[in-house]
Amino acid sequence: MLKWYQISNNDKCSHKEKIQWFELMNRSKPLDFQKIDARSRVRSYGWKKISSDFDNIVELQPASEGSPLLVPRQKYCESLHKTVRRKTRTVMVGNVALGSEHPIRVQTMTTTDTKNVAATVEQVMRIADKGTDIVRITVQGKKEADACFEIKNSLMQKNYTIPLVADIHFAPSVALRVAECFDKIRVNPGNFADRRAQFEKLEYTEEDYQKELEHIEQVFTPLVEKCKKYGRAIRIGTNHGSLSDRIMSYYGDSPRGMVESAFEFARICRKLDFHNFVFSMKASNPVVMVQAYRLLLSEMYVQGWDYPLHLGVTEAGEGEDGRMKSAIGIGALLQDGLGDTIRVSLTEPPEEEIDPCRRLANLGMGASKLEKGVAPFEEKHRRYFDFQRRSGQLPVQKEGEEVDYRGALHRDGSVLMSVSLDQLKKPELLYKSLAAKLIVGMPFKDLATVDSILLRELPPVDDNNARLALKRLIDISMGIITPLSEQLAKPLPNAMVLVNLKELSTGAHKFLPQGTRLVVSVRGDETSEELEILKDVDATMIFHDLPYGEDKISRVHAARRLFEYLANNSLNFPVIHHIKFPDGIHRDDLVIGAGANAGALLVDGLGDGLLLEAPDKDFDFLRNTSFNLLQGCRMRNTKTEYVSCPSCGRTLFDLQEISAEIREKTSHLPGVSIAIMGCIVNGPGEMADADFGYVGGVPGKIDLYVGKTVVKRGIAMERATNALIELIKENGRWVDPPTEE
Repeated sequence: MLKWYQISNNDKCSHKEKIQWFELMNRSKPLDFQKIDARSRVRSYGWKKISSDFDNIVELQPASEGSPLLVPRQKYCESLHKTVRRKTRTVMVGNVALGSEHPIRVQTMTTTDTKNVAATVEQVMRIADKGTDIVRITVQGKKEADACFEIKNSLMQKNYTIPLVADIHFAPSVALRVAECFDKIRVNPGNFADRRAQFEKLEYTEEDYQKELEHIEQVFTPLVEKCKKYGRAIRIGTNHGSLSDRIMSYYGDSPRGMVESAFEFARICRKLDFHNFVFSMKASNPVVMVQAYRLLLSEMYVQGWDYPLHLGVTEAGEGEDGRMKSAIGIGALLQDGLGDTIRVSLTEPPEEEIDPCRRLANLGMGASKLEKGVAPFEEKHRRYFDFQRRSGQLPVQKEGEEVDYRGALHRDGSVLMSVSLDQLKKPELLYKSLAAKLIVGMPFKDLATVDSILLRELPPVDDNNARLALKRLIDISMGIITPLSEQLAKPLPNAMVLVNLKELSTGAHKFLPQGTRLVVSVRGDETSEELEILKDVDATMIFHDLPYGEDKISRVHAARRLFEYLANNSLNFPVIHHIKFPDGIHRDDLVIGAGANAGALLVDGLGDGLLLEAPDKDFDFLRNTSFNLLQGCRMRNTKTEYVSCPSCGRTLFDLQEISAEIREKTSHLPGVSIAIMGCIVNGPGEMADADFGYVGGVPGKIDLYVGKTVVKRGIAMERATNALIELIKENGRWVDPPTEE
């Protein structure tokens, strides 16, 4: 059994052994385990512990359900029931310390042409004045590297000591040059020593692969030695979309490939006794990004490594979409005590990234300082490293029911909204705000129509107009949920009734007519005994409803505990994440709070929908935020998805202007994903999730892609947006925009 641990843990294992280990852990191919180690077959199905050469204790579990083969259970954070910040070493970036003993650092990246020293210096100063801890600058060639010396000197003369990071792709010689003046070098393992990915499946012998690794070591070693000499830091920054053909040929375009790509470089650093480095595992898909960081961390725990983490969702986009994607990915990791520096990548001026970045950092620091969590519990069902959605049982029609309840929840994720009595006074406006289609004043459900509504107060029994409006919503299979006290006092036919565990335990719900559908509100931190009553209830759905202002209890951990209880007892109720935000909350805090709390659960496949409430916030804003959150978690797709880079000194056109133009003409295409990339460095590789790509080729010219394949080159800027639309039409993905009635 020790052999399995050694394969994962030992830097000296052959690449073939690591591939076999990878295949075992991912169970993607059958393996002849006897060839690796006959002792691996054991007659045990439970948990065991073994000692390693590194004095660690590793827990073992079956490789798959019912398998006699035991493999290590991988740990990715300090605690599964509360937020405990992961202990790391300190890495110095200039005069700024990164690591668990220090605040979570905030950083951004310049968008100026690096050769324009004055403009770059001015932008760095504005960024520093906003409170940023670190700033990154793209350095693509010798001229830019030479400019970096002037930039550094000019900032020093103006008493700006903010650490500067050089962003390097494809240019080892440039990295060596700029390491003499900048405080940190970011290298992309996918293209620092390997050629640009051609997305070809390559066949390697063990000898061939070893030669490639030797080449990487030969190219990377001089930079490591120089950084060691000058006291610089390195970020080994893997991007999901820019893995090398060599890595993808073995591991696929996967989180496992991202981790192995980074580890190849980390092993070289360690061999040279250089430890002033950090890792990042970025992707434009928050689900992939979270999985990659967790897998990286699980491997670091096995290795006994303690290097800090830089967190970010790359190419997140702009506006609330970009903030939401970042909140989902970064927030999910912060809730587990992970992350030491963060960047929110937005297609906006870099100064605009700092505020949401700071809000996320404060969220993470606050949760770890309080160690927010719940009572310890055993977690056996959540999948940490691969997405597997827990789909609650959608409502089914019961015999004798007068209305169709099946539309109260959506299979891909539901959006619920809280509606007031005032809104019922103007039914047509209400229908529109619920995103229903109107035909001759009558509502009909559309692609992004709210699925159910919560009415905290029912209209009087004699308010015929309000009750007619509600009946019309019920007739289109929209769920109407109201508290038990309201339904008992002013019964609304076919409403679903919201009850809490206390009301269930006292039997108050038994005063309702037989067959009334129930929605049960649960905090998630109740004792198992208190939750037992759920076994005797036929609930249509559960609201996970923990008050927003709880100081010590973590919403994320309480929900995980609830889902574990449901799984242990084979209870398949749909669960809606219900978050009631306080009056006066900033819009960005609401977006970040929703993404970091509900999104952190949905990326693990835990949850069936959302109900966001904020008394002083616009109804449309809350509805759109809910749908954005579901789409960001790769659940319900209700609009065009954009993968948009944040711009930098490499960008070959006005990214913000072009992005707005493309969005204006294509935002009505749900199910279509469009990548808008400023240059080829963040081009085809970064478009891993996109159907179509709009990429800067040379100044004034655009290349268009279908997937990762370029199909049209050198299109003049003024014609490129229309050419993109024609390309979408040629591929059968275009529909005309809906017309207003």
